[in-house]
Amino acid sequence: MSLTEQIYAQACMLAGDLEDREQTLLRLLCRSAAVGLEARLRPGMTPEDCRVDFVAAASLFALASLSSVSQDAGLGEVKVGDVTLKHRDPDAASRCLRSQAELIIGPYLGDRFSFRGV
Repeated sequence: MSLTEQIYAQACMLAGDLEDREQTLLRLLCRSAAVGLEARLRPGMTPEDCRVDFVAAASLFALASLSSVSQDAGLGEVKVGDVTLKHRDPDAASRCLRSQAELIIGPYLGDRFSFRGV
């Protein structure tokens, strides 16, 4: 199974039931998330070096993007597996998913900022 297919499979598992249009969009978003994350990896690091975390983060980024699109369609909640995020703040669900993805992939990124002791 290719990396993009694995990301898509995990995103579908987390998303639950999706309409055909959403599945097609999610497949494109998974590919986009993979390309974007790969470009941010530390020099010399590949997605294979951190495959499990890469797949998890990319699937969450794709779901965050799908959530943003769904909000534009006027949906009031997003269900990810057994968790339902209701939109009081229209962008809260996608921010939450992006934040979790950043935490997972953060140690492998070349563009991250961290404080060091003095």
